[in-house]
Amino acid sequence: MWKLLRADRGPVIAALLENLLLRDEKVLFASSLEERLTRDIETLRAQGYDLPFAATAYIREWIDQGWLSRRLASGAPEEEISLTTDAANAVRFIVGATETRRTATQSRLATVISRLQKLAEETDGNRQSRLASLLEQRDRIDREIERVNNGQVTTLADDLALESARDIIFLAEELISDFRQVRDEFEHLNRDLRATLMDHEGSRGHVLEKLFSGVDVIGDSEAGRTFQAFWRLLNDYEQSAILDDSVDALNSRSFARNLRGADRRMLRNLTGLLLKEGSTVHEVQQSFARGLKHFVQSREFMENRRLHHLLSAAQRGAVQAKDQLRTTANIGFTLTSTGARMASVAQWGLLDPNMRMEVAAMEKVPEGELSLSKIAEMVQRSEINLRALKRNIHTLLETKEVVSLSDLLERFDAEQGLGSVVGYLSLAAKHGQIFDDNPCPIEWTGADGLRRRATAPTVFFHRDQLHALQL
Repeated sequence: MWKLLRADRGPVIAALLENLLLRDEKVLFASSLEERLTRDIETLRAQGYDLPFAATAYIREWIDQGWLSRRLASGAPEEEISLTTDAANAVRFIVGATETRRTATQSRLATVISRLQKLAEETDGNRQSRLASLLEQRDRIDREIERVNNGQVTTLADDLALESARDIIFLAEELISDFRQVRDEFEHLNRDLRATLMDHEGSRGHVLEKLFSGVDVIGDSEAGRTFQAFWRLLNDYEQSAILDDSVDALNSRSFARNLRGADRRMLRNLTGLLLKEGSTVHEVQQSFARGLKHFVQSREFMENRRLHHLLSAAQRGAVQAKDQLRTTANIGFTLTSTGARMASVAQWGLLDPNMRMEVAAMEKVPEGELSLSKIAEMVQRSEINLRALKRNIHTLLETKEVVSLSDLLERFDAEQGLGSVVGYLSLAAKHGQIFDDNPCPIEWTGADGLRRRATAPTVFFHRDQLHALQL
């Protein structure tokens, strides 16, 4: 973090990183990042900034400095690059220092007072004081209900509402940045566990015993338990519905028009951003847990452990011999160098497909008796109508930020029965989110009019993926 703050081109680097990996998108493929960085560098050069190297050189330098992290996700076509936690904190510090922001606000003070009052009540074990507090709350609510019934509806002033909205957006941005911190904790925990397994002497250690017993060591850690509790709350249908309704209500208020464009987008896409960042951490946790279990239960663990012991023995032997042998002394052993045969690419010949084609005469096929209606009926029975399913998803996403599989089956009939359900799952695998470890009941009405029930994975489609669901 300090390296970025004191770098020679620190302001330019921070601006580039914030524009590329901290605003709208937090993760980019390596090729996309290189393309966008090249475009930004050319723009800055045209304005007189000294950026002599190519985009690939800067990306390589930023990875070496610890500002960018890269990983190859399962099934991904290439590496994914994102900001490290320290770099994100440094960029966020710079952006926060350059923006005019009042730190001591009435909204924050009210939040502190409310949280202190709630904490004092929840930790109070005295029956009389708890009862008095609840009665006071009931009287206050009754008075408010009476005022509303009399037509005395009091709303928060626009300037105070705007202040509270900005504080909420600031807390939400910090919450999203916490996901990156949790992901880094899982990566450190995964490396520490593997190092512990390699260094352990004896038949079985505590970690090894738990892994062979089927315990998810990463999920059972403090970071794992904390994240799982948050993840369950985020995927709770009732809580998600409350969050969506509250966001929609705030976006319709008059004071929301005075928010910055970035803040409005943040508030509008809050649910999707939380689910997206949380699902990334969830996938990292699951992949580390599965990888660690496979590492221990396969021969890879035994081979790595044997190699670790051999290297340790060689290091101990070198330490013992360092005072007896000079580095230039002849030890009577000849090491034969290995090599590979090199060949130029120009020696390869291009493939001519015409050389492998077989000459065959074309036969005339007799005309059939099928009509267009029969062909359409055959296609309807044999292929899933994905175009119609995409149209249904588009229709619901025009009014909602997030759409589930249950919402789609409740709004639209499954014209192809189970085939329509399978089609929705197929589209979610490409353009949505599927949580196999959180199944939910679904119901649908098929073309025969019968109502059917089943259990399926939890599926979400987000409005920010509409561009991928092309009709």
